[in-house]
Amino acid sequence: MRSSTALLIGFLLFALPSSLSAVDIPKELAMLKAVGPEGAGTAAARAAWSRLSQGDAASLTALLGALDDAGPLAANWIRAAIDTIAERELQHVGKLPVAPLEKFTLDTSHAPRARRLAFEWLCRADAKAADRLIPGMLNDPGVEFRRDAVARLLTEAEGLEAASKGPAAADVYRRAMSGARDLDQVQKIVKKLESFGDKVDVPAHFGYVLRWKLMGPFDNTDEQGFDVIYPPEQKVDFAAECEGKSGAVKWIDHATEDPYGKVDLNKALLKANSVVGYAACEFVADEARPVELRLTSMCANKLWLNGELLAQHKVYHAGARMDQYIARANLNAGRNLILLKICQNNMKEEWAQDWDFQFRVCDKTGTAVLSRDRVARATEEASAR
Repeated sequence: MRSSTALLIGFLLFALPSSLSAVDIPKELAMLKAVGPEGAGTAAARAAWSRLSQGDAASLTALLGALDDAGPLAANWIRAAIDTIAERELQHVGKLPVAPLEKFTLDTSHAPRARRLAFEWLCRADAKAADRLIPGMLNDPGVEFRRDAVARLLTEAEGLEAASKGPAAADVYRRAMSGARDLDQVQKIVKKLESFGDKVDVPAHFGYVLRWKLMGPFDNTDEQGFDVIYPPEQKVDFAAECEGKSGAVKWIDHATEDPYGKVDLNKALLKANSVVGYAACEFVADEARPVELRLTSMCANKLWLNGELLAQHKVYHAGARMDQYIARANLNAGRNLILLKICQNNMKEEWAQDWDFQFRVCDKTGTAVLSRDRVARATEEASAR
């Protein structure tokens, strides 16, 4: 069944006049971007959308560029205008401006969603576009482009394997690994590379933090500990000792060997219910830079960077998918202190006993950002192999 949006666009393809007048694109886009929550500005946006949708193919790149800074509501209006124009041009004219669409697709200064939409329409107009462009997008900032490039390399490598060309296949898998960021693709590549005798540093590839200082448990009876300011939140002093839930506690060193960075607090601290644990690490950055701090945990949690509370989620047992919580932050050049608070509640069911977390530092594309000491260790280990 066609969606209501598709039906609307189909109707408009015939309802719009065949003789299109000039449209003041910047003015109309400003009206779309002024749409606010709870329907504010919707009437003006609807009229602006109608006028924009009467544009011709020459207006497509201007509309695509408007997606760079458009909010979610405005982006929906703009995308619908682009789809309406492009569909009408294909039906009535039989072609789209391939060269401008390709240039836009390759311009990484534009937002990935805008580039992807340009690419989709480019492929409608030029069946060879994907074969021409995707192989060069292995490290593209657009995650969908990069995934497509990795998928093509996987197909190539599998073909080489089938032809008994193992060394060549291994080389292609290594190239694929350099661009892979999605868990399913990475797991597949790692399995293949290990079958060829490669040792893959999966935690380093993703940027998982493996070495922590841990303290706890503290009390979380009736889930009240989430809001209690225990000593680690006041000051992180690795030499300190303080009163925990069942006696004195102090910071301990912990290094997880899990390939995806999982820290099991039940094993590292104490298996218990209604508890709070803290994890801290010093992250040394070569330069000040923006990063994403990505946390996975079934437990309620809080995250601080250099004493600033960046995120908090009082949610228990809501699953533990990769990169469940993402906080955008700026690292200082030199030492940065990361502090996590991980809270377990009092549920006794077997499926509710996990008290753990995974944490990684990366850029907005999911590419690992490693602490300086982690880079040094990786270099030493690679030299030893």
